[in-house]
Amino acid sequence: MSFSQFHGNGEVVHQLREMLARDRFPHGVILSGPAGSGKYTLATMLARALNCQERPLTDGLPDFCGRCSHCLRIAEAEDLAARCSEAVEARDALKESEKKETRLFVQTHPDVLVIPPDPPQMMIKVDQVRRVIAHIYFRPLEARERVFIFTDSAFMKEAANSLLKVLEEPPEFATIFLLAENSGELLPTIRSRSMVLQLKSLSTEEIAQYLGKHRPEWKPAERMLVARLSEGAVGRARSFDLAAYKQAREHALTILRTALRSSEHSELFKTTETYRAGAEGREKTEVLLGCTYSLLKDLMFLDSGSPQLVRNTDIAGELEKLAQASSFEWLATAVDRLGDVERGMRRNLLRSLSLDAFEAALERS
Repeated sequence: MSFSQFHGNGEVVHQLREMLARDRFPHGVILSGPAGSGKYTLATMLARALNCQERPLTDGLPDFCGRCSHCLRIAEAEDLAARCSEAVEARDALKESEKKETRLFVQTHPDVLVIPPDPPQMMIKVDQVRRVIAHIYFRPLEARERVFIFTDSAFMKEAANSLLKVLEEPPEFATIFLLAENSGELLPTIRSRSMVLQLKSLSTEEIAQYLGKHRPEWKPAERMLVARLSEGAVGRARSFDLAAYKQAREHALTILRTALRSSEHSELFKTTETYRAGAEGREKTEVLLGCTYSLLKDLMFLDSGSPQLVRNTDIAGELEKLAQASSFEWLATAVDRLGDVERGMRRNLLRSLSLDAFEAALERS
């Protein structure tokens, strides 16, 4: 494991490694870029490079070994979703009085603390920043550098102001990473006290090449499909569930076909009946809604004469038929009605009926 396995944004990675080589690494770093561009992966790699016991050089620049005790323990935090789920489960198991006072953190190494947004508001809260303040001025327990990784830019106002105080006078042995899709979401005073680095989206061809190495079981056409749907985010491409997407897309096509071209509803009802209550049903419905939005976008591209922007090109023939049967007004209504389905999910409305109502509303449009 090394920086060579970070895909894309080579200039940014090179710049960071040069600062490590000169021992001039900033105490506050904002990594900005779209979801899936590798911000969190790069932050954990830098945490390892700052603390690696072997401190190897690759191409004359600092790297990390991936084998020492520090590297291995920091790497345990790489699967952020899994670690956050464990933290939420641990908090849910506490007594009600303790639960209210407990905030969400991920820590697999005593000197590296990951601070994700705290549910249910999904924001960084002041108590989380206070814990950072309580630890940041103590020298590292085992490693050379204390590292704090804020995984989101959604700070409550008091939390952001508290963090600003730390960035004004950071200790020499600590580094704070702030991850943001848009660095403008952070306070100007926080940005002015940090180095801002922008991670760019990768091209469709770059992501397809990456998938060729990491998902060789996919056909070239499938890799291109995922590359287009990932919209430049290699992390999104890496974790893409192609089978689930294709199944949901077929269901979305059934709904749109029925609304536009068919008076027979038996296939529609058979499809929507599978979307039931519960967490599994919610996740399945969210994938369906995402697929439906994707198809509606492609139909809008075709309607506006921009076929080169279509992403689901493996079903181009079907999309052409739907585009001919629809209109811009119909597509705009469909997007609007789909928003109603999303809002209904938040109110726990029966999902199968919501989808049936969505289709019926489009028939009348």
